[in-house]
Amino acid sequence: MIKYLDFEKPIEDIDKKINSLDQKDISLIDSYKKEKDKLFLKIYKSLTSWQKVQIARHPNRPHTIDYINNIFTKFINLAGDKRFADDNAIIGGLAKIDNYSVMVIGNEKGSSVESRIKHNFGMSKPEGYRKVQRLFNLAEKFKIPVVTFVDTPGAFPGKDAEERGQSESIAASIAKSLNINTQIISIIIGEGGSGGAIALATADKILMLENSIYSVISPEGCASILWRNTEEVQKAAEALKLTAKDCLSFNVIDEILGEKPGGAHRYPLYQFNKVKDKIISNIKELVKLPIKDLVVQRNEKYLNITSV
Repeated sequence: MIKYLDFEKPIEDIDKKINSLDQKDISLIDSYKKEKDKLFLKIYKSLTSWQKVQIARHPNRPHTIDYINNIFTKFINLAGDKRFADDNAIIGGLAKIDNYSVMVIGNEKGSSVESRIKHNFGMSKPEGYRKVQRLFNLAEKFKIPVVTFVDTPGAFPGKDAEERGQSESIAASIAKSLNINTQIISIIIGEGGSGGAIALATADKILMLENSIYSVISPEGCASILWRNTEEVQKAAEALKLTAKDCLSFNVIDEILGEKPGGAHRYPLYQFNKVKDKIISNIKELVKLPIKDLVVQRNEKYLNITSV
């Protein structure tokens, strides 16, 4: 069952009316459905930044594992960093998409109480980022493109992660991304939070779903720092310029992937197909370029961002 967000109350009311009707009242049901479609268009056409944060965090929104299961074939999970442990907050492995072999890596939040605990709500520890680096090295060795899915509130901030070198592991992942001799495509599918997201979103092509977010800090964290009041989250969300439209205007991302009014969580199959098509088209474009030129362009791209 889809959870309704607070600004979707009028849509929830219509659904309740539809569910209360006898299924024989076809004309009345159709009338309500048309009214609901118009409401979706109206609401989703003028979403605020905070409303997009809520959609990006929606519990029913497709996660990395959903994209892997619905876009790729012959996925082989590769676990562990070969130094400490396997971090379930990041999943990755070899897979096929169309006729291309790829290395697919992504943050996984989980979709139930048990799986969220298992995947640590998508917040990686150093061993997770070291796993990313290991898979990058394998992709480079076998000369296959890397596809990453970004969906994390940020790296895990716990004491044990800091003791094991959290900052260094993130920095090393970013450095590896900048210098790896293969193609990298990154898709922000939900939350892109802080350095924990950048570690997987340093790529030749960065795509972002329309209702996803990408920012240096969460609205709650920003509000607590600037206003010392977490209730100012709406103001913080606007100030952070974290929407896909904002990120595109700052050249932080390369392309926005549209979502149907109602969000990817209501139309997952549509979103899977759209993302799949874009991954394939971007791979076809990137494999035409000499690897050395691609690496130079990738580095120049990020140098230009940091110099703005």
